[in-house]
Amino acid sequence: MSSDVSAEGGSRRPTTPTLANPQTNGKSSHTKAGLVPTNNVTTKEGLTVRTRIEPSLSVDDVIRQLCISLKLKDPPAVYALRDENDELVTNDNLRKKIKGKVNLKLVNAPAIEAAEIVEKLGGASDAKLGLALTSLRKLIREEQFANEFLQRDGLRELMEVINSAHGNILAYALTAMQNLMELDYGWANLGNSFILKVVQILSSEQSPINVCRPATAILKKLVEADPSSASGQNAGHAPSTSKGPSSPPPGSVYRYGFDVVFEQMRKERRLLETVVNRLGSADTTMALYSMMLINSLLAHASDPRWDEFIAELERLNVRKAVIRLMSSHTIEDLTSCILDFQANMVRVTFRKKTTLVEPDFEPLHNQALQFIWEKSKIQEEREDAITPIKWRKLGFETEDIGHEFREVGVLGLDCLKYFVEKDPDYWAKVVQEQLSRSAERRCPIGKASNEVTDLLAEHWAIYAPGYSTSTTFQPFFLNFHKVHSLALHFFLRMWNESGASTDDFPRLVALTRSQVKVALKRENIRPWHEVEQEFLESEYRAVRDRQMQELEMEDDIMSKIPIRNLRAKLYKESYEFVRQQRIHCLLEGAWFMNGIPLATTVPRDTMRRPTRPWRFLRLDAGLKYLHYVDSAVKFPVRKGLEDLTERIEIAMISEVATGTCAPFPHIQRDQADIPLGASSPMLASPLSFSLLSTTGGSLADQIAPDQARWADWTDGLNMLRRDGGHVASQETELFVQALTEIGLKIKLLDLSGERVDIPSGLVAGPPPGNSDFFFSDLAYDAPA
Repeated sequence: MSSDVSAEGGSRRPTTPTLANPQTNGKSSHTKAGLVPTNNVTTKEGLTVRTRIEPSLSVDDVIRQLCISLKLKDPPAVYALRDENDELVTNDNLRKKIKGKVNLKLVNAPAIEAAEIVEKLGGASDAKLGLALTSLRKLIREEQFANEFLQRDGLRELMEVINSAHGNILAYALTAMQNLMELDYGWANLGNSFILKVVQILSSEQSPINVCRPATAILKKLVEADPSSASGQNAGHAPSTSKGPSSPPPGSVYRYGFDVVFEQMRKERRLLETVVNRLGSADTTMALYSMMLINSLLAHASDPRWDEFIAELERLNVRKAVIRLMSSHTIEDLTSCILDFQANMVRVTFRKKTTLVEPDFEPLHNQALQFIWEKSKIQEEREDAITPIKWRKLGFETEDIGHEFREVGVLGLDCLKYFVEKDPDYWAKVVQEQLSRSAERRCPIGKASNEVTDLLAEHWAIYAPGYSTSTTFQPFFLNFHKVHSLALHFFLRMWNESGASTDDFPRLVALTRSQVKVALKRENIRPWHEVEQEFLESEYRAVRDRQMQELEMEDDIMSKIPIRNLRAKLYKESYEFVRQQRIHCLLEGAWFMNGIPLATTVPRDTMRRPTRPWRFLRLDAGLKYLHYVDSAVKFPVRKGLEDLTERIEIAMISEVATGTCAPFPHIQRDQADIPLGASSPMLASPLSFSLLSTTGGSLADQIAPDQARWADWTDGLNMLRRDGGHVASQETELFVQALTEIGLKIKLLDLSGERVDIPSGLVAGPPPGNSDFFFSDLAYDAPA
């Protein structure tokens, strides 16, 4: 077969090389005159060769035959093939390149490139070092190059650059390290000194944004690389024991985690403060990276350091910084991260609510209680020689203060302390005013505070960690303590205006519950001053009339404590049911349209119709990879993964962003919600979503055919994340709520049918007088 081979200088070769399997001796039934070449290959000298490559060949065979055909002097081992985008051609993607007739380049092999870059890292000038690092940050993602780079001790050289460089050189080096850490090997030997260096870089307010971005991503990756994250990654190693997780195997990168990173963070106290301050950065990407780091720390905080870390975040007022982000104009890219933060704060709130108040064992609990007592400006009395009257003066029912907070835990203690701190004089005045009244007319302030805390926890569904279904911003939830303070003010005012007595306490609780629902409705769009107005200015008569209308429409049984506890249990069961259903949809797989990211710089009217506009996605049974295939048309996909040649690692997905891409022009779609045509504006489809990687790039940009599939996949992928992610669709949110209400009504049918009276609360009986008893197993055998 004769064909032209051209070079930049106009030189020509008489024939086109046909690269065939050696077993066919370069011939096949298809090799005949007039056969069309598959690819152009350009050499390092600029010579372009039109070649025909047999798909059955390996990359090594292709390079070897090219070297023979072109009479190259160097051995084939020093060469590699890349496409026009510098993507390395491997055995996995060779057939794809041949089928697409992609132009290829014959370049230096990864081993040669790695050796050259490592040499330049060791002592080149800043100009050459910058060029080397620019190449490194791109090539390090390739497994073949990474292996060669690591074998030549490149990691040590890169760390040396990071330790000594500044400015753009440091930014390039950190980005290269960030890209290396996308691999699950090769960075198991990063010592504490390196982690401290990254912490110091982030702590410095003088560090430029292009340095802070990769440094933040590196620290986030180290936090997430704890031994517990290696489950499933190192099958065959010893499992965890009751003494804690087993130590990571040699070479495993899963040996860092929260404790290792936090230990270095404690040496630079400014780090968290600087990261929180960067949430207000004008650079949206910097704010995004900072938000992701905070979320990662929250999701992985270990028990020994949890209190210290959360207390530091609260001191820095991170909630206020996130609330500001909610109202900013650059919010589009941050929505998912903010919802993740809300979900993390639900976990924090739940943990506080379930942590017992133990002043005898926890100094911080004792300090908080003593502060509350001292600010009341009253004296302790004694009922008799043994029994004191102290906490009962503040409106608690007993002197066992730990028992008084049993339902609301440390959360209730924190809320009451905040109420006192906000206006100590008002607190002292209210306490003394109540003590001046007769016993039956006193408002039990302490008990009321705990009840308000419980009402707010119920309103925001603080039922269990990882069970957050909110799809909208909740700025009032992030202001939990302030809302508690307003609601407690409301309770005290209603008590006074209604002339209530001790027996009226349940009625005032119901009244406050009604007001909470009204004041906190439409939370994502309601201004704060309206919430204050609802709690501080509403008149008793108007609130009571509205509550009576509500009671006509709903049974009072729903507000009783046992029913509320049952609702919480059913809510968790419903959430888990929906989670399994969503993941099942991912396991079944589905077709999506490939989309154009809105951030693309290519003009829409210059875009050509893609050759494969459709993509089928399916999750593997191990829940570790998302397998897919692109196609020109939809076709019946077989069960399993044989038809799905590509895959995305779930661990690489840092965020499931929604409303991020538009369809290609001139594509026949299943849905008609987006304008067609090349001249149409680039509008995001409401059914689009993108899988964003830890580096900020997109792993996939898809458009679902309908709302149901969009909800199944966006929420399913979020629920797969180790930290639980957040629910993105109202469909899932309403589904969980509907299942909860249906389950509750079914449970109540048995009670209402038997006319069982549900108490408002249960009182434990006195303890046994001695230990002369045993617990029966109640497993009686039927009589023979």
